[in-house]
Amino acid sequence: MSAPAQLPGFLATLAPVLDHWGYLAVAFLLFVEDFGVPAPGETVLIAASVYAGAGRLNIVAVGVIAFAAAVLGDNAGYAIGHFGGRALVLRYGRYVRLTEERLAKAEGFFIRRGGAIVTVARFIEGLRQANGIVAGTTGMPWRKFLLFNALGAALWVGTWTSVGYFAGDHIETIYRQVSRYSLYLLVAAVVLVIAWAANRYRRNRARRRPTDSR
Repeated sequence: MSAPAQLPGFLATLAPVLDHWGYLAVAFLLFVEDFGVPAPGETVLIAASVYAGAGRLNIVAVGVIAFAAAVLGDNAGYAIGHFGGRALVLRYGRYVRLTEERLAKAEGFFIRRGGAIVTVARFIEGLRQANGIVAGTTGMPWRKFLLFNALGAALWVGTWTSVGYFAGDHIETIYRQVSRYSLYLLVAAVVLVIAWAANRYRRNRARRRPTDSR
């Protein structure tokens, strides 16, 4: 019988949850986090992957369950935003810390480059939780959202399951560094959106110029 896995640092609080609920904890916490409920979805994914590295869980099962829960959770958020509209989100969003300011900031990232933002948002705290809801309120086509959301979920789950599985006791240091640089990732995403929009604007003006001079 294998020795119990010891979850380091910030992951230790999830040990009782994983010991009792196992894969169900991964599925539930990831699902609810992805439509705005303040739950430790990313943390439980990493903790479950560390457990898998110690032989307590199966890493393939962790990855498949996490991917399915992440996609379904974001689609639940999309449905809330799409069918409920912005008014409903603002009315009840305060209960899950989704304020009007936070929603407006997230909506700004979806202008023009919604697909890329949906993919990258999975790695950014705040955007990950509001991702589906904002896509729904801004009217992004569901098929487009589903495609980019599934891509982002696959990259995100693949990254953290691999890191958690192989890192073991070093996971706390790695996670701290990744969290530190997630802000830079957000800034880079904003810069890319602005650059793309500016380039598109210049091209449109150049195309209109010959017509306007007639």
